[in-house]
Amino acid sequence: MDIYKIIKRPLQTEKSVADRDKHNAYHFEVDKKANKIQVKQAVEKLFKVKVDGVRTSINRTKSKKTKYGYTKVQLWKKAVVTLEEGNTIDLGS
Repeated sequence: MDIYKIIKRPLQTEKSVADRDKHNAYHFEVDKKANKIQVKQAVEKLFKVKVDGVRTSINRTKSKKTKYGYTKVQLWKKAVVTLEEGNTIDLGS
């Protein structure tokens, strides 16, 4: 799998910013088929940093009410990447 297709986008939430400041951990939306080893290799090659650990979770499909009825929000996969001491990623924020 191509490393540019594994990492879809960085997540900018209050929780991700707090993790970044406290634990040097970055949150990314990743491809649903990517495993932890592929995510680790992609982050190391794209951002030129050393990765200490990767945790992944799948956010399940939810039903949302709209003015046209109910619809489903697609499931997606999140990866929390912890970097080694002294490494940082500049996300432009």
